Amino acid sequence: MDDGKLYTLYQLQSDISEVLAEAFTDSLWVRSEVSECSVNRSGHCYLTLVEKEEKSGRLLAKCSAVIWAQTYRILSAHFRSVTGSDIVAGMNILVKVQVNYSELYGLSLNIRDIDPSFTVGNLELERQRTIARLSEEGMMDINSSLELPALPRSLAVISAETAAGYRDFIEHLHGNQYGFTFATTLFPAPMQGAEAPSGIIAALDTVAQRIDEFDAVLILRGGGSVMDLVCFDDYDLALNVAQFPLPVLTGIGHDKDYHVIDMVAWHNLKTPTALADFFIEMFVHEEQAVAALISRLKLALKSKSHRELALFDNMKVRIRSAVSLKASEALRRVDLLQTRLIAANPRTLIEKGYLVVLKDGRRIATGAELVPGERLKVMFSDAVVECEVVSSEIKNNAI
Repeated sequence: MDDGKLYTLYQLQSDISEVLAEAFTDSLWVRSEVSECSVNRSGHCYLTLVEKEEKSGRLLAKCSAVIWAQTYRILSAHFRSVTGSDIVAGMNILVKVQVNYSELYGLSLNIRDIDPSFTVGNLELERQRTIARLSEEGMMDINSSLELPALPRSLAVISAETAAGYRDFIEHLHGNQYGFTFATTLFPAPMQGAEAPSGIIAALDTVAQRIDEFDAVLILRGGGSVMDLVCFDDYDLALNVAQFPLPVLTGIGHDKDYHVIDMVAWHNLKTPTALADFFIEMFVHEEQAVAALISRLKLALKSKSHRELALFDNMKVRIRSAVSLKASEALRRVDLLQTRLIAANPRTLIEKGYLVVLKDGRRIATGAELVPGERLKVMFSDAVVECEVVSSEIKNNAI
């Protein structure tokens, strides 16, 4: 052992305490990430603060901190009013601390004040970095380039089962006034907090295993504070949404700006019920288009029917005219035939004063071929006389 001063552990700790007390007489503003946070029954808030290397995430520093109950009641209320969230693990915070060193507990920081605007601003800065990174990697328009079916009926829904936004969506979609039917399958996932991004990614992986069953994926949440919704700015989550092989639509209840996964999704709506309306309106527009087409077809058919009826009527007139002409011609021929028949009737000749001579039952008009001995019948108006040819003489000047 050299000749240096020999310290007991307590003496060493006491000297360190004195040095730190002299070096840090005033309170200091320190920025760090909350690694752990818990509030005990007495109302004291105990934190573990860390600093990590930005690119690699390697731990650079770590220290315990405390906010005593009386101070915590005031600071937490103010922090919540600005950020909409309690102090939780994963946050970056800016706190005003008093450096303390205890011989028994070592170095710790006594937090006396907190700047919530830093946390909000830091979140926005991280959000912009994520957007820039995704843009550089060409991820912003990949999912939106996918084709959504004209009538998407089978929907994979990622949400918390007990979330009011999910219930509103289901009631609004399935209870639509038009009677359109949809098939929705819930894939539960946490929708806020540090575990939300990995939970939603796991749900997306499960959907991917059944990808042929669905037309689209919906990510739903019914609003919340800035800190509640910060999970939707996560780079890994946004990357998974951008590269997902089905159209991803988001319905996250936020009124101001929209989150990173909204930017990379196929489409985004402000609320879950607005997302339900989006799908219902697709069917309404399609139904209206079909109704308009049917109406045009009816008009076209009606117009064509009128033309066909006019042609048919015209054809009927032509047919009737042709039939009438044919009938008239036939009647004329019948009349002519009847006239000829009447004229050829022997009784007609007798009635006009002529005699009718019959040979073998047939009327003859000349005696040139008659020979003696042939028998004839001569028809008078009141009798028929049979006679025999005795002689026949042909006269050249016969009348």
